[in-house]
Amino acid sequence: MSQLKGICAAACTPMSDDGSKVDYDRFKTHLDTLVDAGVHIIAVCGGTGEFPFLSTEEKRQIAETAARHINGRTKLIVQTSAIRTEDAIEASRHAEGLGADALLVLPPYFEGPTPDGVYSHYEKVAQAVKTPIMAYNIPVHSGFDITPDFFKRLQQIDNVQYLKDTSGSFVRLQELVAAGLPVFNGADPFAFHALVAGAQGCFWGAVNAMPRQAVELYDLVQAGQASKAAELWKRMLPANLFFWNHPYNPAVKAATNILVNKVGACRQPVQPLSADELRDLEVALQPLR
Repeated sequence: MSQLKGICAAACTPMSDDGSKVDYDRFKTHLDTLVDAGVHIIAVCGGTGEFPFLSTEEKRQIAETAARHINGRTKLIVQTSAIRTEDAIEASRHAEGLGADALLVLPPYFEGPTPDGVYSHYEKVAQAVKTPIMAYNIPVHSGFDITPDFFKRLQQIDNVQYLKDTSGSFVRLQELVAAGLPVFNGADPFAFHALVAGAQGCFWGAVNAMPRQAVELYDLVQAGQASKAAELWKRMLPANLFFWNHPYNPAVKAATNILVNKVGACRQPVQPLSADELRDLEVALQPLR
């Protein structure tokens, strides 16, 4: 299996206009847009995909729809996290059966276990599947920080191969890169800097609203054209800062609705942006028009 690298679009889950139902036609249209833009990887059922507000049946159908519709045109990551190890194993086996290229797995969250318990969780999931695992570090939500040293420990497990770091710390990102660890940056405000610093890629919700620009940014950095990449990043930065400093999923969906495809609203109880926030978002999106 080839190594994962590049731009990973953390796909939002398109909903009906009121957010009550997953809209699979909109989903397939959006997947096509991401593929056509040249993204290297699409991830489904993640945080940007509103996984806490999806039923088990919906998550499975979303993963099945993505695998069938993408059909090898780009790499596919399925987020299979669960608090109970048994549930994470079940979701991981399902995703593996669909041909997922990697599984995104959080530490057990909400008053979760000690480091030894987190290690045991990953170990048992990894023993149940052969698909590569990407550990997901977002301590503000999981309550557990996957430090560079802890990730090195996790790598003792055969198929724990990657880390998505959404700590929001550029110092941490550089520590991971300096240690030679295969890290994907998950923090929008320094996506450009993470690529220049040597991150393996960016795992990025903003890609929903700016897929072509995200791929171009990656290509420019890889080609050694940092000055051109920096100019492009200046146009991308206002929206990325807006996303990071406002309710994230409503902001990304609103921007995607405006610039790319109709993906509907977030599922309740997540609220849409206010009228004032939408006006500010429009200003942040102007450089991308």
